[in-house]
Amino acid sequence: MKAVVETVKTDNFTMGYCRFGEGKRAMALIPGLSIVNVLKSADAIADAYQVLAKDFAIYVFERRNDLPAPYRVDDTARDTVEAIHVLGLKNICLCGASYGGMTAMTIAAEHPELVEKVVVASTSAHVTEEDYKVVGGWVSLAKEGKVKELCLAFGEALYNKSVFEASKDLLVEMAAAVSEDELKRFIILGEGMEGFKIKDRLEQIRCPLMVVGDSDDRVLGTEATEEIIRIMKEKPGFASHIYDGYGHAVFDLAPDFKERVLQFLRS
Repeated sequence: MKAVVETVKTDNFTMGYCRFGEGKRAMALIPGLSIVNVLKSADAIADAYQVLAKDFAIYVFERRNDLPAPYRVDDTARDTVEAIHVLGLKNICLCGASYGGMTAMTIAAEHPELVEKVVVASTSAHVTEEDYKVVGGWVSLAKEGKVKELCLAFGEALYNKSVFEASKDLLVEMAAAVSEDELKRFIILGEGMEGFKIKDRLEQIRCPLMVVGDSDDRVLGTEATEEIIRIMKEKPGFASHIYDGYGHAVFDLAPDFKERVLQFLRS
């Protein structure tokens, strides 16, 4: 499936995004922390989410182009909402993974009038000092300019062992193509995750929420998913599922993840 890559211009910034799908409902996909610009993989994202394309017009948002430092998750949420308003999207469904899940929960809590349903995967409502160790390690490698080591450490933490071993050569190739600007942006966004906390505001989310995790999440830990479940399990429309063995990137690796998302959004 082909995605259209465009730029939205607001009064305060420009932001790249891609869109695909022909559905009448609007969905915003908010990506996790990425070493390279996610829009380089726009067509691959469209292919991965084609099962939702009949139901939804899908928008995938990168972060703003002129990324200031510091730049927190709350800043990403604010700017994404501004872009959504400029594009005229209303009553949207949000789907966010990891950093994107934190962003999606923040948007849903602060702008309940905008959001119909939310799906988050491999994410956290509170990034403690312990939780930040893996991301903090990536940031340190990026600051030292150790791009190959960063890409390998990134892949090893995200994927299960078999997928990581099969992906090593691709990760090394990716490292050779990472630009200085992408590395700088990675550092800013990675640092912006430290201390993130929305657990005290989760109950402000009025719409149905689904949270997905994996028992082998070596980035944020399964406990992060379980904490969201404990807080939100009595809310109307809440759903959850914890996979086993896919790792942090369960949203990419679990073969039925997109179908699970579609079923929840259709219910």
